[in-house]
Amino acid sequence: MSARPPGSDLEYSVETMLAHHGRVPDEQFGFVNTPVYRGSTILFKTLDDLESQQQRFLYGRAGNPTTAQVETVVTQLESAHRTLLAPSGLSAVTIAILSCLDTGDEILITDSAYEPTRNFAEGFLKRMGIGARYYDPRIGASIAELITDNTKAVFVESPGSGTFEVQDLPAIAQAAHARGAKVIVDNSWASPLFYRPLMLGADIVVHAGTKMFVGHSDAFAGTVSSVESAWAAIDKTRRLLGFFTSGDEAFLVARGLRTLAIRMAEHQRRALDIARWLEGQSEVERVLHPALESHPDHAVWKRDFTGSGSLFSVLLKPAPRASLAAFLDHLELFSMGFSWGGYESLCVPVKPERTRTAVAWAQEGNLIRLHIGLEGIEDLKADLANALKRYAAAR
Repeated sequence: MSARPPGSDLEYSVETMLAHHGRVPDEQFGFVNTPVYRGSTILFKTLDDLESQQQRFLYGRAGNPTTAQVETVVTQLESAHRTLLAPSGLSAVTIAILSCLDTGDEILITDSAYEPTRNFAEGFLKRMGIGARYYDPRIGASIAELITDNTKAVFVESPGSGTFEVQDLPAIAQAAHARGAKVIVDNSWASPLFYRPLMLGADIVVHAGTKMFVGHSDAFAGTVSSVESAWAAIDKTRRLLGFFTSGDEAFLVARGLRTLAIRMAEHQRRALDIARWLEGQSEVERVLHPALESHPDHAVWKRDFTGSGSLFSVLLKPAPRASLAAFLDHLELFSMGFSWGGYESLCVPVKPERTRTAVAWAQEGNLIRLHIGLEGIEDLKADLANALKRYAAAR
């Protein structure tokens, strides 16, 4: 992946773009990084200025130089028309979805979606008179059979949250566009470094920037990027909802983005190493990582992605809850936590059978989601090896 900065004829690597794009030291008294802008009120010099509304910034809720630098970088990464920075990944999802739907419409959502996305559909959209149906994440072009005149959006998450199915985005986008529906993609796992949904036919791409963009587990953020035809509705929806990201949070996102390429490369390398090692462990039934040749969607992943993320799941052989507790409760380096994307390794049990409705989760065993951080690979393997021994002993 390469990028061309505005006004330049040179093509730079993504590493160089991330290091330089979005910051303009000449506009910040020479400071390397855009500082934190805090403020609500922005002043106008004349009545003409106030009435024309042509100033770059009009009111603090609509953004400031600190938030703008993040939006500029992500727009470049996604090859998007525009990007907005939101307070969280879930707020980015809600803005994207609401920008496509009105009362009486419906959305098709992958059965493998991030659970808060599903909760938003069930707890808010339906209350607003908007329908939500769930589809097999491996449906591909056959999604055309589910699209009705009321279907205005299709929500894709690839790979799926916890279960890691890879979706055939080009086929889904072609079917959706043939019926006038927009396609929204959650791209948090791969980041735009390894997956470019807008280039594959999506209209809108969202990120839980809290994860890989921030990279340090110390801030919340979300982003919404889109093609030009979808942008006006997105911008209007955000303004009506009043979503705002503070300069403090935006500064932390910008800091994380500067090292995103280096971190993603290391997360990928370490996660793949450990995933391959886990495939050889006796207590492991399956490893759900799309970059592994054993994954059922590996061919689709290889076609559409250029790399893989830090997150994957491992299905352990059937055992009682006592075995699962023995595995999790005494880990030394892996911690239990619901987020991911930081430097620290995380481990949580996943229960897809509790939420899936389009395709029942019928695989026996205990499913555990792993985020591989930046600790030593052999140290992490030793921690997991001891956990697997405890798992077997407690059966």
